[in-house]
Amino acid sequence: MSHLRPLHIGDAERLAVLVARSREFLAPWEPVRPDSYFTPAGQRQAVAQALKSAASGLMEPFVILDGDGEVAGRINLNNIVRGPFQSASMGYWLDQQATGRGLATMAAGELVDLAFGELGLHRVEAGTLPDNLASQAVLRRNGFEQFGYAPRYLAIAGVYSDHLLFQRLAD
Repeated sequence: MSHLRPLHIGDAERLAVLVARSREFLAPWEPVRPDSYFTPAGQRQAVAQALKSAASGLMEPFVILDGDGEVAGRINLNNIVRGPFQSASMGYWLDQQATGRGLATMAAGELVDLAFGELGLHRVEAGTLPDNLASQAVLRRNGFEQFGYAPRYLAIAGVYSDHLLFQRLAD
């Protein structure tokens, strides 16, 4: 059973429920978001932007499905670069109620298979906060290796935060 499905505009309602319900849980790992992001209209806007980026070949957005086929989170290949680089960065989140069941690990594995197979990418990278041990475990279980440490890499929870950088190569 696949734990991925391409994102579509109809997912906005369910995603709004998940991000609102998990807002406090996700806050330490996410950029600061406006209140509107946590509404159905805000999620329709976010999904529409992701689909626009996908149509331009810049990203591949998916939803993560639980064992019942219900949407439990999001996972994306972002910043796809073609040419000699053939690389993308992976990002994901799960609803708080869906954690601890291996869903992120399975979804990340499926997305890497897609990246190296159908999409023909050479490299997938991901960054985590140094204390996000759960996300690091997802990456390591999928064959990612840490290759760097980036000081003040990304604004998370309103502060430019250090990140551990991981990658997996197709070969």
